Amino acid sequence: MWLIIGLIAIVATFINLFMYSKGKDYKLAMAMGLSFTALTLCAEYSLVSDWVKARDWAALEDVVPGMERALWFLTIVSILLNIIPLLLERKGKK
Repeated sequence: MWLIIGLIAIVATFINLFMYSKGKDYKLAMAMGLSFTALTLCAEYSLVSDWVKARDWAALEDVVPGMERALWFLTIVSILLNIIPLLLERKGKK
């Protein structure tokens, strides 16, 4: 589930950037990109929670350390990519 939601977040982010480059209203796409990024993190947390409930320590030991770094990196990238249009718009108004 987290993979599907994550792909939707990526698509929404690119729609955000595309709409900004075409001069159209991009704010809904920006909100969707950030929202689906948050939902991806929640879905991943639910997956880890299920592993804890099942006491699947091997899965936790194998996946969580690498996923932590990936999720931090991808979340930061998503935030930056989604707010770039806002920052460029502000810079253009000065």
